[in-house]
Amino acid sequence: MSSSRFVITVIGLDRVGIVAGISRVMAEHKVNIADIRQTIMDDLFTMIMLAEVTDENFELSTFQEAMTAIGTELGVQVIVQHEDVFRFMHRI
Repeated sequence: MSSSRFVITVIGLDRVGIVAGISRVMAEHKVNIADIRQTIMDDLFTMIMLAEVTDENFELSTFQEAMTAIGTELGVQVIVQHEDVFRFMHRI
């Protein structure tokens, strides 16, 4: 696999450690943050990232499971979608 890009969304109640926990799991899977936007609206935390990976042995399903698990641990919802799927779902 050459470079693959993913859209990662994180939504939940704000608390300490969300960015740290999410980025730790990404680093463990050798997933790079290409772009990141985050905001806090009252007590609601929202973050969207464009991430990329170049590892030929990368397993998307394993990464999705790990991100779901850290999301559960942090009390947030984490969705990982391949960039192509995200674009297809959000086109008009």
